[in-house]
Amino acid sequence: MNRLAHHQGIHKFFTMLGFALYFSKPVMKHLVHVVDAMITKGFSGTLTDLHRWSFHPRHRTTLSHFFTKSPWDEEALLRKLQQWILHRVERNAKQENQPIFLSIDDTIFQKTKPSSQATHAIQGCDWHYSHTEKKLIWGHSLVWLMVHTMTQAFPFTFRLYDKATGKSKGELAIEMLSLLDVHRPVYVLMDSWHPSKALVEACLKKGFHVIAMLKTNRILYPKDIAIQAKQFARYIESNDTHLVTVGEERYRVYRYEGALNGLDDAVVLFAWKAGQPMTPEHLHCVLSTDRGLSDEDILLYYAERWSIECFFRQAKDQLKLDGYRVRGRRAAKRYWILVQLAYVYSLFESNSDFSDGLDLLRKRKGHSLVEFIYSAAKQTIPFDAVKKQLHVA
Repeated sequence: MNRLAHHQGIHKFFTMLGFALYFSKPVMKHLVHVVDAMITKGFSGTLTDLHRWSFHPRHRTTLSHFFTKSPWDEEALLRKLQQWILHRVERNAKQENQPIFLSIDDTIFQKTKPSSQATHAIQGCDWHYSHTEKKLIWGHSLVWLMVHTMTQAFPFTFRLYDKATGKSKGELAIEMLSLLDVHRPVYVLMDSWHPSKALVEACLKKGFHVIAMLKTNRILYPKDIAIQAKQFARYIESNDTHLVTVGEERYRVYRYEGALNGLDDAVVLFAWKAGQPMTPEHLHCVLSTDRGLSDEDILLYYAERWSIECFFRQAKDQLKLDGYRVRGRRAAKRYWILVQLAYVYSLFESNSDFSDGLDLLRKRKGHSLVEFIYSAAKQTIPFDAVKKQLHVA
């Protein structure tokens, strides 16, 4: 039977990444089929869907074995992908004369809490507090690191937050940052839950600057007087601020330079949306360890953190990053890495936007199937054989 043409595009991408030097032909074939299934519209995350939507020629249990027991090295795959991402991002940053941004954030993959009688619970699951849903959720909590410029953002690596190991999310973030060796100015972007003293110090030690949202109860030291940011904000008048435009939003901004808890010298911007009252409830505090940046650039750079929120939403909605049904820790990790691979492949094919790339790949797959059926008919291949290969028998 003919090979499906769109599989060749995936294989070509893998060859460019250097996978053929690390993986056997059977493993390469599995990787192609898995990524093909993930980019298919309607994919739900199950092994059944992985088998069906990729037109895998072997029995479904071979896919289960591939995730749970097969000896292929998922860490080697991730390293090769990361090498390509860093090369791509550094090249883009140099061409555009931009810094490199690293965004750190965590997300929860909700799972069903097993009964006390369950013999095979999903490994690594626990209760985690969701800031979006304002409640505890059972599932996996992952800390992710994105690497990006202002024009393209790539998921780079992740760590499972497992309370049993005793490692905090900050320590996991520091671990991930240690993997990066780049030769451009770097800004690490975080929301208000992450900028601990240890994490900020780890960034500065590597020569990376930090831009992060701060909680409004953070202690500042204007004129060596300790005061919470929200208390200090009460002394700021409208005429102490100036207007800054970021995208379509305008903000009233006051710039504080000096010490704060955990840092001897930094910038904190007090920002209110222009149309809102200057009250503590509407206050946003943004930290920058780079005192040389203008207020506009600090807010503009911080807005780039939105890339990681987009990745979470797109990867969950379109590639079912949280839809897996595997139970083992290693199988789940392999699944997450392969979703990351499918996401980067979609970005690669569009050369800019994930959604555009995914649309392109889905159209290409549709054309490939039509060509396959047409070619089989011309070769008078029995109709039942075609239906069997396309899993509609």
